[in-house]
Amino acid sequence: MSNPQTMSKQKENKWSNYALRIIVNTASHPFEYAKVLIQIGYEPLPPRPAKTLFGKPALKLPNIFEYVKHIKTVDGFSGLYTGLAPKVCGNLLSSLAAQKCSDYFSEPQVEDPDFEDEESEEKRKEKWMSAMKCDILTHTAAIVVSQPFHVITIRMMAQFVGKETKYLGIFGSIKEIYHQNGVLGFFSGLVPRILGDLLSLILAGGLTYTINRYLVEEKELKVYTAATMNFISTAIMYPFQVVSNCMAVSNSGLEIGSPPMMPHYTSWVDCWMDLSRHHQLKRGSSLLVRYYTGPHITVAGKLLPVTRDQTLYPSDK
Repeated sequence: MSNPQTMSKQKENKWSNYALRIIVNTASHPFEYAKVLIQIGYEPLPPRPAKTLFGKPALKLPNIFEYVKHIKTVDGFSGLYTGLAPKVCGNLLSSLAAQKCSDYFSEPQVEDPDFEDEESEEKRKEKWMSAMKCDILTHTAAIVVSQPFHVITIRMMAQFVGKETKYLGIFGSIKEIYHQNGVLGFFSGLVPRILGDLLSLILAGGLTYTINRYLVEEKELKVYTAATMNFISTAIMYPFQVVSNCMAVSNSGLEIGSPPMMPHYTSWVDCWMDLSRHHQLKRGSSLLVRYYTGPHITVAGKLLPVTRDQTLYPSDK
């Protein structure tokens, strides 16, 4: 049987982890807010002429700090925390669901980076597969239960574009989403969000297992393998995050989620194809050095962006 003192310490650790998560979410929220606006395609500040590291002329967009400053200028300091409440609720619900699933499936202990020699290769693979299955089920449950709060968060942030007030508060947003899209509206963008997370999880887990098993021998280096592979796999699957957030906004009744700013996508695949055609699947992935890739003209040796009114589309002819 479990020691009561041990169980008490585990509960304290859980609550301290939740408290730490809330603190981190609060501190990073203004930057996450700006990143979401970039991901859904909103650029309030015009690009300015600049040069690349190789000296070629380019158009540079404001970095994340300038973007946050712009939000503060428009909505004040409190405006930087728009969407924080549903975000915290969603993260806490996600953590609780993940913990319950992990306890239910009795997540096995994965072998340490040494990959003990006394264990057979078959046994190691079996343990890795069991841990991976548990992680997949845990991540899926956590995302599904938190998705309604994620949609509320994204739509509350997206109101910055058109200065709307459709989504105010958690309960008011729930009513508006149901009125606008029905029950399915609470799960807008769910499929690409799950796919991106699970593919990243599987890729990182597979690479970590392979590298630690066959390529790296030093114990000191194996400690960093998982973190490195997680970073790489997250970067590779980043477009799924962009598509998910765009789907959460599309057809939401907001200016940013309606033509001409954004089409009413019929599915996440439709959204992916549209963003891919315009080379926008990676927008927001770089937050410090950002270059404008849209239509532009050259005047007196300088690049200048072409505004929406100046751009001619075949469908307009």
